[in-house]
Amino acid sequence: MGSFSLTHWLVVILVIVLLFGRGRISDLMGDFAKGINSFKKGLNDDAAPGSPAAPPPQVTQNPQATAKSPVEDARG
Repeated sequence: MGSFSLTHWLVVILVIVLLFGRGRISDLMGDFAKGINSFKKGLNDDAAPGSPAAPPPQVTQNPQATAKSPVEDARG
């Protein structure tokens, strides 16, 4: 009693086809497939081993910045 029979599924499919039409359903499935393919392509593009990595940021030291002595730290 908890599951649908084959007849129930056929009626549900028939109602869906009547509401949306065969052309609209096939268009939706085609768009869905294109979206999945685009997603997979995007994942493969990110993981491509031949793509150059971004260079690390360069850290430059300020020559005027020097370490303060404990006396200067106490004064501010």
